[in-house]
Amino acid sequence: MNCAAAGVCVAGGDAGQLQVGLLGPLSVRCGGRNLDLGPVRRQAVLVALVLRAGHRVTHEDLLDDVWGDHPPTTGVRVLPSHVYALRQALETEAVQGTGVIRSGKGWYSFDAQEIRLDTDELAARSGRAHEARASAGPAAALALFGEALALFRGEPLAGLPGRYTNSVRRQLQEQWATLRRGRLECLFLLGRSAEALEELAELTASRPLDEGLLALQVRALYTSGRQAEALDAFHVLRGRLREEHGAEPGEELRGLYEAVLRQDDTILLPPPGTYAPAPVSLSPPVNELPGDVGPLVGREAELALLSGPGSPGGITVVAVDGTPGIGKTRLSVQAARQLAHLHPAGCLFVDLRAHATGQPLSPRRALARMLRTLGRDSDRIGDDEDELVAAWRTATSGLRLLLVLDDAVDAQQVRPLLPSGPDSTVIVTSRRRLAGLDATRRHSLAPLPEEGGVRLLSSVVGPDRTNREPQAAAELARLCDGLPLALRIIGARLQTRPEWTLAHMVGRMTGDENRLKELNADDRSVAAAFQLSYEHLPPQQQHIFRVLGLSPTVEFDARTPAAMLSLPAHETGPALENLVDAGLVRQPRPGRYRLHDLVRAHARRLAQATPCTARTAGTAALRLHLDAARMASDCGPRGFPATHPLGASAYADWRDATDWLDETRGEIVDVVSHALSLGEKDLACSIAEALTDYLISRGRHHDARAVLGVAIESARHTDDRRMTAALRNCMGMTELFASCADPARHWFEEAADLSHRYDEPSELARAMTGLGAVALQSGDTAAAEAHIETALQVIPPSDDWGASAAQSALGYTRLAQEHAEEALDSFAVALARARMVGRPRVQSRTLICMADAHSALGRPHQAQPLLHEAAALATAAKDLMLLFLALARLGTAVHQEGHPDAAMSHFGQALTVQRDMKRKNEPQWGRVEMDIRCRAGRAHLTAGRRDEARQQFQAALRLPDASTYDLERTQAIHGLQACAAHDLTAADSADPPQRGVVPVLDSGPIWTAGT
Repeated sequence: MNCAAAGVCVAGGDAGQLQVGLLGPLSVRCGGRNLDLGPVRRQAVLVALVLRAGHRVTHEDLLDDVWGDHPPTTGVRVLPSHVYALRQALETEAVQGTGVIRSGKGWYSFDAQEIRLDTDELAARSGRAHEARASAGPAAALALFGEALALFRGEPLAGLPGRYTNSVRRQLQEQWATLRRGRLECLFLLGRSAEALEELAELTASRPLDEGLLALQVRALYTSGRQAEALDAFHVLRGRLREEHGAEPGEELRGLYEAVLRQDDTILLPPPGTYAPAPVSLSPPVNELPGDVGPLVGREAELALLSGPGSPGGITVVAVDGTPGIGKTRLSVQAARQLAHLHPAGCLFVDLRAHATGQPLSPRRALARMLRTLGRDSDRIGDDEDELVAAWRTATSGLRLLLVLDDAVDAQQVRPLLPSGPDSTVIVTSRRRLAGLDATRRHSLAPLPEEGGVRLLSSVVGPDRTNREPQAAAELARLCDGLPLALRIIGARLQTRPEWTLAHMVGRMTGDENRLKELNADDRSVAAAFQLSYEHLPPQQQHIFRVLGLSPTVEFDARTPAAMLSLPAHETGPALENLVDAGLVRQPRPGRYRLHDLVRAHARRLAQATPCTARTAGTAALRLHLDAARMASDCGPRGFPATHPLGASAYADWRDATDWLDETRGEIVDVVSHALSLGEKDLACSIAEALTDYLISRGRHHDARAVLGVAIESARHTDDRRMTAALRNCMGMTELFASCADPARHWFEEAADLSHRYDEPSELARAMTGLGAVALQSGDTAAAEAHIETALQVIPPSDDWGASAAQSALGYTRLAQEHAEEALDSFAVALARARMVGRPRVQSRTLICMADAHSALGRPHQAQPLLHEAAALATAAKDLMLLFLALARLGTAVHQEGHPDAAMSHFGQALTVQRDMKRKNEPQWGRVEMDIRCRAGRAHLTAGRRDEARQQFQAALRLPDASTYDLERTQAIHGLQACAAHDLTAADSADPPQRGVVPVLDSGPIWTAGT
């Protein structure tokens, strides 16, 4: 490459910026001096980061970029030394402390605002050259192509290694060749072919198969009177194509060849000049972008997306939408600033005033204003919108224009304003999602994450204040819910009150009303921004929006507003989608919706303006959750007294209700507290009671304790006397499932006492059954039998769930007493009552109990079908512990029948299920892994695979809490002894060491789903 402008690195640039030169050997300058970047690998690391400035580059990608297929033996550990040295070199006095290279867990990122690249200047100059050629002709473009080429100082990134650098080098070389070709085409069109021939010969020699370039050379040779050389050039190319690709030249080149033979000047000579002379203008391009105070913080990724390359030759339309105050305008203006150099015709900014006081700006008025900005006399065109659109398209047809349309009403307002010039860009912001607008890219802005919110606040109030109070700063970011408008208002208030601490500001924002009151500064108000969007909604959507503020959960589906408004869900679904389009509701995943925290506070304030309606809607939402919890519970809706009759259920069946509760995720535990905040103590207690089964089935014992603890405190103030005992029974069940025997006994004893006092036979039966289970867990079968017999005497005939639970507990007691046949009788009764309940967990639990009895009687073939059904029911119920127990026992039953290899398949499935359990939710997590590994080890031994068996037993003993579980530890030790002794006869028994006759993990009765 010609070094046309040696020493040129970057044109312009702030003195404090790093000026990076890529169009030659890598150079970085700051404050007028070159920086020492170290060895070439380190320079390649810098290039890979700089060219992705504003984006996170993973350690693995960076290693692959620079070292490729030959990484250092230290792997990614080589990177910190290079990055540290680069930081030392780059963070000069001019940019000290800015942290030009940022890092996080597994990534590095270069700060895009700290650098100025010569490639950006290249793009600007190239754009001006191509624009001039299209609009003003070759004479105007010739010098501009030369200016762009002058930026190259030699081979781009000369001498730097790595895949990424090689790829960038090829791209820059391609740009260099394209610019040279553009300059040579201008010389040809101006009739100066002789001047272009030497450079054309050099260029075609380096790109011998470029047919377009050769076509230009053929025309230039012919025009210069060198017809024979033009024909020879064609023959040389055709020979190369045939030899290397077995192909012929393209149609255009063949046509030129024939034209040379015919000496057809109409094809070969430059066309007559049709371009207007290049306009001479000393005024800069139009730039209407509003001024911006301070940097854009927390939107680096979104900015990179918005300012990315557009559609070549077409019009790029970028639509940005989001909640009021989310920062759409600031982001779009910043993106426009980064794109300005690609649009030499200028930048226009139009506020379409969708949510301003008064009427939105009509397309007619917007067109007239933009035409005047471009120097066209719109008054002579008239007021007809069609004529204005035609005039606008004509005026912009030859312009590469950047247009920012802010705060659009809808797509109809935007479509007439789109320019027609190729390579123009339009950025449209709106609170609504403009589905009717054909957009190249769409971006729906989300709230800033906490870290981004703190950074934004710090940029306003100063890092000293946020660093002094990091917790208060994080809390302010949370209270503002990542809304940039709210954060800037709070920052401004703190700026004007230097004596205020951030903690003091947090205190002032306690409660919805105070929070919205504080988010108000002069003409900027978060509530006012929301109110303008609200007022643009139709009445029905306004009504739905108001009640959404009363939802007991932040996230919801269409059923919630439907219940609150007594409407069918199919009517509220479309309304919610319209609210999403309006930017007031977010959709985190299909079918689920949520309000921004501050929007929710505003909606709640609007709803509470009519207290009677608000109370009715709030109560309806609570009853919807009670309906779901009762429908999903093990005893079903009929298992609860009719204290709160619900009528027709909103859920098709228990599966529908359970799936709905699963979708609420962690929020379901907040519903009880929400009910108490509304004064609905009876509903709060009923919901807590009904939720217990669901929470236990998901292993969420901590959540169950939290919900029940809040409800028990309020139970004595309710009208339902039964509830004091019922909630204690629920707490006892929770502790029993969590394997906490002593707390469980305490709660069941209190429940029994209260049940006696208030004459509640159902609750007394459940308490006595629970006490029997606790006794059985501790090995006291006599006490267990006495408690359970008492329960069976007082259970009401209609209580199928209670009867099934008590009979299962009695059956397991009989099994522990080595009365397996009597146990089967109890389990048969339990299963019959469980079938009447119709819930899968109750049936699955009972089937596993029956299988245990058959295994104890040496009848594994009769246990297998029961366990298959139990596993299917546990799968339907999504109860992982029950599924594990069924699969583990199924494997043992198959093993007992003499099929150890088939058993291993079931053990493998059980281990997979165990891995899917959440360790924090399942107190027996480690124990069940020990159990399944011991079972698998015994199967390997039976099959003669001692090494595999030894691995399983050793893995069981290596678990962190292996010493806690005596039975499983003993099984693993016996297994290792059998492996060492090669005692296949001793190992061939599928039964582990036992206490009593129960050939399973015997920590307690299976009806509790404990192991």
